[in-house]
Amino acid sequence: MSAWLPTAPCRPETCLGERAPEVSHLRRALRLTACLTAVLAGVVLCLPVRLLPYGARDRLIRLWARVLLRSLGVTVHLGTPGTPGIPGVPVPSGAVGAGGALVVANHVSWLDIPLLAAGRPGRSLAKTEVRQWPVLGHLVAWGGTVFLDRDRLRALPDTVATVAEVLRSGHPVIVFPEGSTWCGRESGRFRPALFQAAVEAGASVQPVTIRYRLADGRPTSAPAFVGDDGLLTSLARVVAVRGLVADVTFLPPIPPPGPQPTRAGARRELARAAQAAVEGIH
Repeated sequence: MSAWLPTAPCRPETCLGERAPEVSHLRRALRLTACLTAVLAGVVLCLPVRLLPYGARDRLIRLWARVLLRSLGVTVHLGTPGTPGIPGVPVPSGAVGAGGALVVANHVSWLDIPLLAAGRPGRSLAKTEVRQWPVLGHLVAWGGTVFLDRDRLRALPDTVATVAEVLRSGHPVIVFPEGSTWCGRESGRFRPALFQAAVEAGASVQPVTIRYRLADGRPTSAPAFVGDDGLLTSLARVVAVRGLVADVTFLPPIPPPGPQPTRAGARRELARAAQAAVEGIH
């Protein structure tokens, strides 16, 4: 493992101790079946959807993401500061930056990706290991995901250049700058490296906060995907939860930085501002 690779202290045995209310085994089986159906539909429709105009493609991706999350038993509340989240409704027009924004969020679970797609679809940055996930890995790759080999520091500049190119083309890119998943009780430092793409493209940064709770308002770490957790183990835990709610808050965009003494200073400024915005909503 590379020495620069971000790691979190969160582990299933220490962060997932509190048991959430659970549904019956029959309900879990129905959720898994519905989830598989939604994923397979996404695989079949992925390539045709990519041929559609951007607006139509955006609407269909939002719809698919909401269907997938609902199949897993997740209620999604999308909102902006000062406004209540509305289940299953996209963020109001004008509430987020337009065009090629770098969308950055705290990272708790693999669920974070469809959650952001439900509010603002974009090309995602993911670790190369995601390609190997059963079925879902192919869907993520076909969706235009930019992959980062986290064990090869020398590959990082090329990845930053690719993300900057996508931003310049006017499309948003979703990034989790903590570099690793956390359980939700704790969070990691936003690494500045990928903010360089926003600096080079002159793009705004869209901070987003993701928080998981139960229907009664209690926070839960059940969706956390941490440590040596396997995808199937995490999936089984998610479909077992009764009343899982995800609150996704789109914060005011951060404009491109002004003149800086160094490019490194510009990306560090963006990283600090984005992290302060995300942590301020907790």
